[in-house]
Amino acid sequence: MTQVLRLAIVDPKDTTRDALKSLLLGMDRIWLEAEASRYEFFADVVSQTHPDVGVISLDADPDKGLDLVSQLHKTSPECSILVVSSSSDGSLILRAMRAGAKEFLTHPIKLEDLLTALDRITTLRFGKGTGKSRGCTTIAVAGSTGGVGTTSLAVNLGCALAADEKNTVVLVDLDMCLGDADVFLDAIPEYTVLDLAQNVTRLDFALLKRSLTKHSSGLFLLPRPVHLEDIPQITEDDMQRVFGLLKATFTHMIIDLSKSYSRLDMLAMQVSDHVLLVTQLDLPCLRNVVRLNTSLNEHSAIKDKVKIVVNRVGLESGQITLKKAQETLGKEIFSQLPNDYRTMSEVRNNGVPLVEQAPRAAITQAVLKLAAELCDDPELAGNADKGGKGKWFGLWSSKTKA
Repeated sequence: MTQVLRLAIVDPKDTTRDALKSLLLGMDRIWLEAEASRYEFFADVVSQTHPDVGVISLDADPDKGLDLVSQLHKTSPECSILVVSSSSDGSLILRAMRAGAKEFLTHPIKLEDLLTALDRITTLRFGKGTGKSRGCTTIAVAGSTGGVGTTSLAVNLGCALAADEKNTVVLVDLDMCLGDADVFLDAIPEYTVLDLAQNVTRLDFALLKRSLTKHSSGLFLLPRPVHLEDIPQITEDDMQRVFGLLKATFTHMIIDLSKSYSRLDMLAMQVSDHVLLVTQLDLPCLRNVVRLNTSLNEHSAIKDKVKIVVNRVGLESGQITLKKAQETLGKEIFSQLPNDYRTMSEVRNNGVPLVEQAPRAAITQAVLKLAAELCDDPELAGNADKGGKGKWFGLWSSKTKA
């Protein structure tokens, strides 16, 4: 799990409390644990939820607010107090600090000021050098057309990352109509993205994990809705919050996009660190890549993230050469995945990922190398260079001997 600060806030004024909540919910290093609208109840809220940071707004009643700061400083010393107020009066700031506040911010709160204050609190709580959280590496997997292997790549990339015990990885199936990531993992999910979207404000860490389906590889899955008529109920705001919660909880998030490039797909690409555009070496796919690149280049939050991945390289019939493809695209090919129809058919039909079914196969090594390059993980790169003779080699060997 990433290093996340759990916050509780109290502000009797609805407008400023809602504004602060909106700011916090957009930050992937923050978990909003609880909120209160009355000073009198906040000490009990803190004692029950044990947040890392208590945010107290003074505007409704400065004296009551400062009394609360003093009370929490004595009864819950493990909770760092951040005070906010529309007043920048020096005497008020001094009183707040003397009462036990660690930070003081003025309304309207600027994001950079809030981040700086939280960095200082994190450093005080966890020690020097940990002020910056590791964050969550988010990878969106898109396709130039249907059937090019986007779901295969998304699932196996997630399982490859989850094989490392230091990682916690979640796969989100955003193909709302025809997604089948659950089939690739031979999973029968109890909850879907619809359930999380409708209950996002009530989730805590434990409930979030229970709402996901965990595969034996360690990968967590958030599948598409069951019924087509449920799709319109999931809004961009819902998904923004779901993505925020997942990024606050996991070290890696893989998002398998649909082929419709809907608003939800565009949102997913915006919140991602990398966008893998999967194609094959044939004319229809390459033409679509050129078209998609032209469109995505118009989005400043996406254009620099797009990386072209060529799948099924080495397919004998009708393929355009890599050199010709790169000339056509006018863009560097980031990664190549070899053609291995037999192995990929087996893992798909058996619901078993590549790292378990065929750890030494060339396609598995290519996925491991891709994961290592995207996440700057030398351990994954080392496993690939060894031809799979790492953790998964032992598993493969034991199965062979059996």
